[in-house]
Amino acid sequence: MSPPPAKTTFLRNLYTTPADWQRDLFYSAVRAGHLAAGPEHRIERETYPGHELILCLEGRGWVQVLGRRHQVGKGQLLWVNCHHPHAYGAVARNPWELYWLRIEGRPLDRTAELLSVGSQPVFGGSDLDRLKSEFERIFELMVGPRPSDAAGINAAIAEIIGIAFESRLSEPGAIQPELPTAVVRALEKMRLYFHQSMRVTELADLSGMSESHFSRQFKAAMGTSPIDWLRRERINQAKRRLIESSDPVKEVARQVGYSDQFFFSKDFKKMVGHTPSEFRLKENQSGSADG
Repeated sequence: MSPPPAKTTFLRNLYTTPADWQRDLFYSAVRAGHLAAGPEHRIERETYPGHELILCLEGRGWVQVLGRRHQVGKGQLLWVNCHHPHAYGAVARNPWELYWLRIEGRPLDRTAELLSVGSQPVFGGSDLDRLKSEFERIFELMVGPRPSDAAGINAAIAEIIGIAFESRLSEPGAIQPELPTAVVRALEKMRLYFHQSMRVTELADLSGMSESHFSRQFKAAMGTSPIDWLRRERINQAKRRLIESSDPVKEVARQVGYSDQFFFSKDFKKMVGHTPSEFRLKENQSGSADG
């Protein structure tokens, strides 16, 4: 095996912008590539669009989600729900080489929940050659000129997800409900009615608990407080509205549950690193460049 590179090297780096109909119908790959990491390789984000699938080809890496650190070795598949705080990188003494995909699709959050990605993001016991083949199939289709290539990408992503299910189902008792029923009820309400005013006391009442007991249960399960989770959900929804609509920032703030544009912009910049207007401009410019 050749020595690891002195610094991170992209051996392949692919971008694509799926058409609206492709996003509606299929799993889509919006970024992908082949990377040989240097010892310094590290990614850390509060939130980012989509989900990332990372296949470790050689060496070792690590990932940290929900306050826990997990090791990733050769042949293992890593799934990161980028909407939540996360970090990952190379083990400096033996940096990983990897294939990676950033994917989008409506059921991905639910699929990640079912696979317990939050607490168990690493999948082992899979056929490395089989996984490599599907990643490489996606790489080739991403540079293809035919609209029908989107269907092939969808099929390959579905195959990788299927392999993840096979891996997890081979682990006794691995797929099981992670969240207490009380927390699930609160999450359902916050996901459906994020635009409405909401207090912890209301969520606790819905769950049949005292406010302090509910807050402890929620933080133990989700790694954050109910209000911080709701704030992050609102900002994620705002990011989508800023990209998909031309509504003024003040109107987007109202749509996602902020009555005060100042506090909306303050929260947005804290979580995203840009003001809402800067984020919209950056995403619009990125979309034009990719197109």
